Amino acid sequence: MTADPLAWLVSLEGVPSAYAAVRDGIDAMLRDRGLRRTSPEMTGESLLRGAHASAVLEGSASSLEEVRAGSGDAIAQDAVRVSTEMLGLAPLLSRSPLQAFARLHALAARGTLADDELGRPRDAESAARLRDIATLLTSTTEAPALLLAAVVHADLVSTSPFPSHNGIVARAVERLVLVARGVDEKSLVVPEAGHLANRAAYESNLRGYAGGTRNGVHSWLLYAPEAYAAGADASPLRD
Repeated sequence: MTADPLAWLVSLEGVPSAYAAVRDGIDAMLRDRGLRRTSPEMTGESLLRGAHASAVLEGSASSLEEVRAGSGDAIAQDAVRVSTEMLGLAPLLSRSPLQAFARLHALAARGTLADDELGRPRDAESAARLRDIATLLTSTTEAPALLLAAVVHADLVSTSPFPSHNGIVARAVERLVLVARGVDEKSLVVPEAGHLANRAAYESNLRGYAGGTRNGVHSWLLYAPEAYAAGADASPLRD
């Protein structure tokens, strides 16, 4: 049998309970506040809020109102373009993650990079790192889907495999994992907003994760459930 690539992470102190607690909270919100009254409009609002938050984390200065009105800056427009096609890529993420990564980057970087750079990793090393992340997504694991989403997100940010827009791609993949793995099939949680609400911790813990130390990885994994809880609070279901 192939070893579970995430088993050692699940064994870290505090990790199982943190992910169980946030999953329970998300399940309760979706069941108690949204199951019978969700709509495509709510999903669209969640995606819009996520696009705005992801754009701000990427350097955008646009407000949510500007993004909603279609007058956001270039980075915001890039993030919105990703959000409009993101959910259609959920089946592809499960089946062929590399193609999903490439499509997300092509959407994000359209108009910024030359056509022959869209969806292409920076170099051979970056291509190898993308293959590793894709393998993780298609491996058998007993780890919670939320933990998998957190790891893939951090891997994509820390390796920066594309010439641009790596953060937008990483946060889009994170949301797609939650959809594809059944945590949030209608994509009503706004994890990007959770990260923006905890921006200092988000950026600090990503740097720690990129350092590759056990403590850095552990700290990121303990941070992520806090962001997911804040992302649930940012859902249009809470309005």
